[in-house]
Amino acid sequence: MATQVPAATIRPPSAILALTELPRAIAEFGSLGLAAPILASAPRGDGHPVLVLPGFVTTDVSTRVLRSFLKGLGYDAHAWELGRNLGPKAIGREGEKLAARLQAVHELTGKKVSIVGWSLGGVMARQLSRRTPDAVRQVITLGSPFTGSPRATNAWRAYEALTGHKIDGEDARAQMSESECAPPVPSTSIFTREDGVVAWQNCIEPLGAETDNIQVHGSHCGLGVNPAVLYAVADRLAQAEDDWHPFERKGLKALVYPFAGHA
Repeated sequence: MATQVPAATIRPPSAILALTELPRAIAEFGSLGLAAPILASAPRGDGHPVLVLPGFVTTDVSTRVLRSFLKGLGYDAHAWELGRNLGPKAIGREGEKLAARLQAVHELTGKKVSIVGWSLGGVMARQLSRRTPDAVRQVITLGSPFTGSPRATNAWRAYEALTGHKIDGEDARAQMSESECAPPVPSTSIFTREDGVVAWQNCIEPLGAETDNIQVHGSHCGLGVNPAVLYAVADRLAQAEDDWHPFERKGLKALVYPFAGHA
């Protein structure tokens, strides 16, 4: 069972996990062909809009497989179109550029938007849902460290250097304190204990009526092409707008997805 651990005791992933991230991600991408029959059985979508946010230093290219999969299921999948994810440099100091992108999709479709965010993109997705809850249907995060110590990652130094945003700054601390609480919309965290970039303990949603955690096996960099992740995202998005419920781990799913409840 996944539990929330005191932030002071959480450490970044081991060097072994970090150094094997790339080959593991490549293997996950390579497994898509073998998993095609299972992915083809994923529940179909209702056509509602889905905004997909990339992780730190990546672009919309990294989410192309995920968005293509969602479009194939019938969703109106949208890229974030804000270039490389360099934190405030990409979304604006107050997140105004990302908020404008969400509003544009919301107004274009006339429907609430589900947001899927990978890593840093997931942290942004949760915060965005707090700013504009009336425009958001649900949030799904992939390996997103939205709680705990921001130094429990192997990327925090690169984050500060490339974004100019200090993780121990007053605004960053305020955002982290807010992010530890459940979003005002249904929220699911998909994470892996084999994450070589961020501490998986920092990716756990708190107990709530509309929160859930789904554990998968895989790397951090491969989450967007991991067949188990793609199926889980499809399962979450297929729920009726006013009938959200936790992920059901029955039959084959009970073997593929290790139980990951709340503290």
